[in-house]
Amino acid sequence: MALGLALSACAQGGSAQTVTSSPAAAVDSTCVSDVAGVISRQPTSQMTTAVLPTALTDSLDSAARSSFTEAASPGAIVGVRTPQGTWMAAYGVADPSTGAPMEVGMHTRIGSVTKTFTGTLLMQLAEDKKLSLDDTISRYIPGIPNGEQITLRQLASMTSGIASYTMNSSFTDVYFAKPETIFTPTELVAAGVEKSPIFAPGEQFNYSNTNTVLLGLVIEKVTGESISDVFAQRILKPLGLTSTSWPGDQTAIPEPYAQGFTVQGDFATPSAPSNATNWNPAWGFTAGEMISNMPDLLTYGRALATGQGLLDTASQTERLMSFPGAAGYGIALGCIGGWVGHTGELPGYNTSLFSDTSTDTTVVVQTNSDIPSGDCELSAVLTDDPRTAVCSSPATRMFVALSTALGHTFTPNPSK
Repeated sequence: MALGLALSACAQGGSAQTVTSSPAAAVDSTCVSDVAGVISRQPTSQMTTAVLPTALTDSLDSAARSSFTEAASPGAIVGVRTPQGTWMAAYGVADPSTGAPMEVGMHTRIGSVTKTFTGTLLMQLAEDKKLSLDDTISRYIPGIPNGEQITLRQLASMTSGIASYTMNSSFTDVYFAKPETIFTPTELVAAGVEKSPIFAPGEQFNYSNTNTVLLGLVIEKVTGESISDVFAQRILKPLGLTSTSWPGDQTAIPEPYAQGFTVQGDFATPSAPSNATNWNPAWGFTAGEMISNMPDLLTYGRALATGQGLLDTASQTERLMSFPGAAGYGIALGCIGGWVGHTGELPGYNTSLFSDTSTDTTVVVQTNSDIPSGDCELSAVLTDDPRTAVCSSPATRMFVALSTALGHTFTPNPSK
């Protein structure tokens, strides 16, 4: 079983499977049509103070409700922010055992959205001349196959050829049997290295969590600080993300939070999903540990797309022009049709966070399930799933519906 620390929806629409594509060198810099305009566009005062027009919120609510009925999740939180205002809503339940409703502002684990934070730190350190994206990983971490050739840029763009530790049974067998296990970053890297290399550096794209864990170790080595402190100083405090946190090896989620459900692990079945709320998140490290809520994610989503508050113009320009056409993945960031962002998945939770760079619109979906629904070939679905819809993770399914209601449909690559 492949553990889902989800890849960008740009790579596969939120499925837990690993994608390999070739050639990685085919660069499509047109995903964002007006890079300079996106970076220079200033926020309006209405973005955070006004409510979107009723006609639009009615359309968004209808899309959210309809897609939620097809999503295999107890609850969902959705948010849309445009230059005209913000709309947020919650659906379903946060805890099926008590019937407690899902509420806007509840915390969830955001999985691989964490990768975008890590990639941002990497580029900030490059701005500060603390490192170069073209440094090889061997300069910082010994013992990596092809380490003298693999660059930090290739790690961030998933073209290193280093296998994901989540595809190694020596890791997954332990984690699925004992989800409370605490894994160190060194142990995670070792599990990835054991299966590496899977191709020569730069030859292909392969979504590997080991890549982003290595970047986290590089960041700690370069700064001399813990990754939690670097996140706080360089991203969370500057953007005012007071409800976004780094749990480390602690299982607690800040109140209020939603219970999360999965069919992954040794004890779950399609008819009886496991409650994964308190599974230890340390195995995600800088590839997937973070926790957040809707208001913070809407703020962060726009900053990620524009670079404002995070990166200078040159760095953000480089990032928005870094997307290979085959996979839609750049420097720890995805892009399809002008939508820039990432999905995230940890057992029990699924997140979709994207900004439409053509309209300055940010859309976020949080669900308290990572269980896909529809006609899925490789991923387990619930026993009562009708399997009539296209296979999709719950947050991606709802995000696509919301994007359509906004007039710019996001079309993820097929998932299985």
